[in-house]
Amino acid sequence: MTGPAGRLSLAVLAAAALGAALPAAPARAGEARRPPGIEHCTATACHFDVPPGTYDVRVVLGGATASATAIGGETRRSLLPGTPVPAGERAVRSFTVDVRTPEGEPTGPDGSPGLDLAIGGPAPALAGVRVTPARHTRQILLIGDSTVCDQPGDPYAGWGQQLPRYLRKGLSVANHADSGESTVSYLRDPRLWDTVRARIRPGDLVLIQLAHNDKTTDGAAYRANLEALVAGVRDRGGEPVLVTPIVRRWFNADGTLDNGTALLVNGLGVDHPAVIRSVAADRDVPLIDLTAQTKALVESLGVEGSKALYLHDEKRDNTHTSVHGATVYAQLVRDALVARRLVPEGLVRAG
Repeated sequence: MTGPAGRLSLAVLAAAALGAALPAAPARAGEARRPPGIEHCTATACHFDVPPGTYDVRVVLGGATASATAIGGETRRSLLPGTPVPAGERAVRSFTVDVRTPEGEPTGPDGSPGLDLAIGGPAPALAGVRVTPARHTRQILLIGDSTVCDQPGDPYAGWGQQLPRYLRKGLSVANHADSGESTVSYLRDPRLWDTVRARIRPGDLVLIQLAHNDKTTDGAAYRANLEALVAGVRDRGGEPVLVTPIVRRWFNADGTLDNGTALLVNGLGVDHPAVIRSVAADRDVPLIDLTAQTKALVESLGVEGSKALYLHDEKRDNTHTSVHGATVYAQLVRDALVARRLVPEGLVRAG
């Protein structure tokens, strides 16, 4: 998500150079420390030495010429979609970001400390930035597998990695999804469920999508594991949301998706989406039926048109999504959160 250095406006480069050249004035007694800003940026990136936590980021976009700027951060998260600004004008946007260690997948490498932003888009122009600790932020915590997680490298992307781009200041995404996890392994690993559970605050949303790797989990165990996750979230005052898994792109000859592999029925005959729907109904848990929604979308696009959603062309992979596919699926999640009144419409963006 980085753009060429030459496209950043000369005014921005001058401001950054001036900030680097002049020593900061010493703070007076009782004077608040100035929030870090554009002096911590280059043409394509910003780095802020902040401890783990939740931060509000305010950016000013635009320059002398017409621009279009997108902002990513940490482990390839999409934080702000491409934002066009006419020549000579400015646009202000704000978002809230989760900073933690590890910064990406919970069982992956620590990543770099602090907050990293990537400045991209077809014609990027960052005129200002300010980072401050978030005071009254609601979290959306994500529990999931490789189709949800912050994927570390191209061409892979999880829908949880793209969800932040659709949220405004005041709502953060803490993505604790991890590649290869089932309901069994997620509950057992202290880096996963124990860590998430400790982070839940009253009123937080916890979205749970685990099924792709429950290939050997029988129906009773799968149901019990989902119920344990739901109960654990509620014990902490959070609101669980069950999410049925995205479909795999496996077609029948008639253009419909395969009832087994594509729709997540494992070798033991466990229909994962059906069990999730049943638990949601029995435990009065909000449900986002991504299986039904992605099935309808993939079938409507057809065998050829649906390839762009997955990594079929790059990896012959019909399970994991491309950046495009992850972005489309994140939009489905955003729409469902608003439709079920789990998130106020004023806290989401259309981009």
